[in-house]
Amino acid sequence: MIKLTRLDGSQIFVNEDLIEVVEETPDTHITMSNGNRYLVLENAAVLIERIIAFKSKIVARSHRSPGKKYFRKRWEDSYNPFCKL
Repeated sequence: MIKLTRLDGSQIFVNEDLIEVVEETPDTHITMSNGNRYLVLENAAVLIERIIAFKSKIVARSHRSPGKKYFRKRWEDSYNPFCKL
């Protein structure tokens, strides 16, 4: 979700996947896919940069693989391929 500022100064968080149309008249109008409309202070360029930054952060997190080395190291010591009967 991205943080935006309404015209009265209050802040809202908007799900960027639901944004359908961004219209930039003197004010920026955001139309969501569910029909809700919001007026915000940020212009369209700032809005697009925030969406890109948010999505790139998600992609960067998904490419990290925490724990793989830990599990491999942990199981190497205790792994015995032969069954003791």
